[in-house]
Amino acid sequence: MRLRDQLVAGGFRLGWRFARAVPEDVAVSASRRVADAVARRGGARTAQLRRNLAHARPDAGPAELDALVRDGLRSYARYWLDVFRLPGWSRERTVAGVRLDHGEEVRAALAQGRGVVVFLGHLANWDHAAAWSATELAPVVTVAERLRPEAVFEQFLAFRRSLGVDVLPLGDPGTFPTLVRRVRAGAFVPLLADRDLTANGVEVDFLGARVRMAQGPAALALATGAPLFPFGLHHEVFGGRRTLVLDVAPQVPVPPRAPGEPAREHRRRAVAQMTQACADALAAAVRAHPDEWHVLQPVFPER
Repeated sequence: MRLRDQLVAGGFRLGWRFARAVPEDVAVSASRRVADAVARRGGARTAQLRRNLAHARPDAGPAELDALVRDGLRSYARYWLDVFRLPGWSRERTVAGVRLDHGEEVRAALAQGRGVVVFLGHLANWDHAAAWSATELAPVVTVAERLRPEAVFEQFLAFRRSLGVDVLPLGDPGTFPTLVRRVRAGAFVPLLADRDLTANGVEVDFLGARVRMAQGPAALALATGAPLFPFGLHHEVFGGRRTLVLDVAPQVPVPPRAPGEPAREHRRRAVAQMTQACADALAAAVRAHPDEWHVLQPVFPER
């Protein structure tokens, strides 16, 4: 296992160096060829992606699903390529490559010194979105799964911090209190929540099935009084220019407390309802751009 860990960590280090050393058009073409080869070969992860995408397009036939899986793998490969190249991008490129749609309320809240909580799915390139937000919106704080091996986790911490993003480890007892303090100080806190990694998630309806999603965004918004917004992410290409679009869904309201309702029960109900609202917004984003939903792990109950 130590040898395997060393090879994995070395592979990531090589990726960060090699991807920036190769001309971009060559790297993009290579990532596309690799994705197509993976799609043709198949395998467990590719089959899992196919099952996940079938929920987004339940009426798709085999040929359409084949194309969707191929496009999804191409998008996922491009995500990794851009991650490896991001540290070498100029501030101008990072900023110019992003457009914020329907973000007036987000900007207004941050301008007033209020923190903002964002519910994110694994869509498009959330790392580019975070780097742009750190430059254009407010200090960015997020939470990341502790990867194995540890050396890879440390590499990703260094990578995201180089983008101006403060990263806290998932599962650490001090993470939620730190998030509360940072939100109250006016931070922008995007949280990937379409996979429940804690076994404490909220059960929601999502793309025609009952699944569990992380309760962190709703719980943090409730604890701080900060507004909660679901974001959809996708890319648009016009005239050869590729733009990452951050599409802000309407703010998720806090359900009012019923007369005589215990505070604990109200919190439980509010977290469940707010997470469901976020799941509905995410489902709309996935249906609109299923190839940009990068989830190759089980999400839905298997038949």
